Amino acid sequence: MPVRTRLSVIAAAALLLPALATAQANVYRWVDSNGKVHYSDTPPPEPQKNLTQKRVGGGYAADAVQLPYATQVAMQKSPVTLYTGADCGDPCKQGRELLSKRGIPFSERDAQANADDAETLKKLVGAAEVPVLTVG
Repeated sequence: MPVRTRLSVIAAAALLLPALATAQANVYRWVDSNGKVHYSDTPPPEPQKNLTQKRVGGGYAADAVQLPYATQVAMQKSPVTLYTGADCGDPCKQGRELLSKRGIPFSERDAQANADDAETLKKLVGAAEVPVLTVG
C-alpha cells in the first residue's frame, strides 16, 4: 500500500472514530519464566513472550462492550494496530499519544520482543522497522 494511501486511511480513521473523553492508562500482563502472572502499569523489566497490554480509562477497561456502537463497528471493520519496539523512543510514544488523544482504540504489538509480530510486520512493510500503524 503506498505511503500516501496509508496516511489517508490513518487520517480518515482518526477523524471518523469518536473521541473517548476518559483518562487512559496502560496495564501490562505477562507470565514470567516461573509461570507467575504479573499485572503492572509499567512494562516488564525484560522482554516477555506473552505480553499483553490494555488501555483502561475512567475505572473501566476500554473493551468493545463499553464503547459506543459506532466505535465497535469501526473496530471490527478496521482494527488499528501500532507496531512498536523497546528502543523506538519518541516516534512510538508520539504514535501512542496521538491515538490515545483522539480516542482511537488500538492494539499495540512489540515487534522487537515477539517473533510472530516481527514476521507479520516484515510481511506488511518489508522490514521489521518500527513504528508502523495499520488500519484494517
